[in-house]
Amino acid sequence: QVQLAESGGGSVQPGDPLTLSCTASGIPFEDIHMGWFRQAPGKERERISYLWRDGSVPFYEDSVKGRFSISRDNTKKLLYLELSDTKPEDTAVYFCAADTVWANFVLGRPTYWGQGTQVTVSS
Repeated sequence: QVQLAESGGGSVQPGDPLTLSCTASGIPFEDIHMGWFRQAPGKERERISYLWRDGSVPFYEDSVKGRFSISRDNTKKLLYLELSDTKPEDTAVYFCAADTVWANFVLGRPTYWGQGTQVTVSS
């Protein structure tokens, strides 16, 4: 059974950085493409970034491009999302996602999901 677990969420002030992490079990880490989604209160889940299983071909939605950075360390079996220049509109539950099929990320429908970690940006 594939399980994803996020960590690193919390409350920050606007402009402060924050780094989220995600681990995966139940599947070889190097076999899965991975990414991040978020869901703000009252809004639909939004895809924000994803990358190839070897860490290449990172993709960013316009809402986070230039502010967020996705990366992964396959030796440590960790996926990261570095948030910088944070804004109140970044407040959301952030979800880690994974799939062995790249097209599912392109379509915004990866198979495996974590439980989410709350990020709150407020002064």
